[in-house]
Amino acid sequence: MTNAKELPQYPEPFWRENIQFPKYPKLEEKIKVDVAIVGGGIVGVTAAYLLAKQNVKVALIDAGNILNGTTGHTTAKISAQHDIIYDEFIKHFGKENAKLYHEAQMEAKEFVAQTTKELNIDCDYEEQDAIIYTNSDDYITQLENEKAAYDELEIENELTETIPLPVPHKKALIMKNQAQFHPLKFLSVLADEAVKNGAQFYENTTAVDVEYNKHPAVITRDGHRVICKFVFVATHFPFYDGKGFYPTRMYAERSYVLAIKSKKSYPGGMYITAEQPTRSLRSVKINGEEAWLVVGDSHKTGQGKSTIEHYEALQNFAEAHIGVEEILYRWSAQDLTTLDKMPYIGRIAESEESVFVATGFRKWGMTNGIIAAKIISDKILGHENRYSGLYSPSRFQADPSLRKFIRNNADVAKHLIKGKLEFTDNNLSSLSSDDATVTRINGKRAGVYKDKEDKLHVVDTTCTHMGCEVEWNSGERTWDCPCHGSRFTYTGEVVEGPAKRPLERIELE
Repeated sequence: MTNAKELPQYPEPFWRENIQFPKYPKLEEKIKVDVAIVGGGIVGVTAAYLLAKQNVKVALIDAGNILNGTTGHTTAKISAQHDIIYDEFIKHFGKENAKLYHEAQMEAKEFVAQTTKELNIDCDYEEQDAIIYTNSDDYITQLENEKAAYDELEIENELTETIPLPVPHKKALIMKNQAQFHPLKFLSVLADEAVKNGAQFYENTTAVDVEYNKHPAVITRDGHRVICKFVFVATHFPFYDGKGFYPTRMYAERSYVLAIKSKKSYPGGMYITAEQPTRSLRSVKINGEEAWLVVGDSHKTGQGKSTIEHYEALQNFAEAHIGVEEILYRWSAQDLTTLDKMPYIGRIAESEESVFVATGFRKWGMTNGIIAAKIISDKILGHENRYSGLYSPSRFQADPSLRKFIRNNADVAKHLIKGKLEFTDNNLSSLSSDDATVTRINGKRAGVYKDKEDKLHVVDTTCTHMGCEVEWNSGERTWDCPCHGSRFTYTGEVVEGPAKRPLERIELE
């Protein structure tokens, strides 16, 4: 008999529960459209909805299933409170740009609120305050500085020493009038509306390149072409780089989520800690009953301790502070952070007038994703958008970004070398079921996973993106790259880019 307080055996996000999605076809021929959108998350689906409403002929393709990537693994806060950031943004980008960033997030929130009303979408939309709190004396000054930034930007706020959350805390900063929702209930309606207005959606269709003749064309792994006037790369990590050098300008992190039935009632609000390791909380309704989402324990993809330990850390936090009756779901998500923490939204490179990108949302993809869809839709329609310059991927990278560029790429070099050196010959007969190891097979560094039927699955651990060595992720049963965040199933298939090709499978003699 399973203990209700144990972690679920397999990761599965709650959001897809009881949601009936249409099955979209695989692209099997050459097609011609006005706009090719690659990526079926919040960015791609929202852009398809906005453009199709304006009678633009759109094709959206996704390598897997629509709304099953990062968007399907979110925590779905519709908030402009993105950690402690506004004090930093004022210093780095100036007051007017920091204010623009906040206004962009609030415009995205208003879009969700208004669209929910217009289309009568039942998506559990709720207004909530967002709260950053700390129990560390080291972070009190930072919260006070952030409060001063809020005041300077005229953001409604309150600095308090008391919050209703049953966790130790010394000070908290409240941003008023934020929101939360069920993202897939909302976006599935937008997808339906886009299709009604003529958009074509294709699943299990992997884009591998963009080529130019008279017009750009998205090339799929099966060799089909989507010929178009504009390409919108909305694949989380850009599948096409366009000489924008995105692998050197972002890093990937994983975060973890538990959906918990608690002995305590949720007090309202959306919470996040100022200090690391992050603990973030919000409520959801699961089968009509209140549950807590407990989120955090972020780390660079493919680096650090065993991934199952991150889930256990969240479990221990929940047991200590909110009481656990049952752990209903567990899942994780991957997020990309840019050098200066501002997303890249705009032309993928200055030389590419017809190809646009949106990436690097730093865990805050609900609002930034909607704004990205609005910015790029406006560009395609020939409309001005006042946020374009703020998010431009070709913006000047100032001193803090330069230091981070050097540090991140030194980290990549370290893991590239380390992975080639650190492995031993392991005896596979001692490998337990549902476990993995790295060993040498036929002179190659190989990853071996033994499934529950004791079948061995062996892959070459060299990442097909830039040659780093992948590491085993015990929490998701995947092989993860510590350099740029590519992830692969235990059989080698691509789960997350930037890698496009699967890991090489190795046959045991």
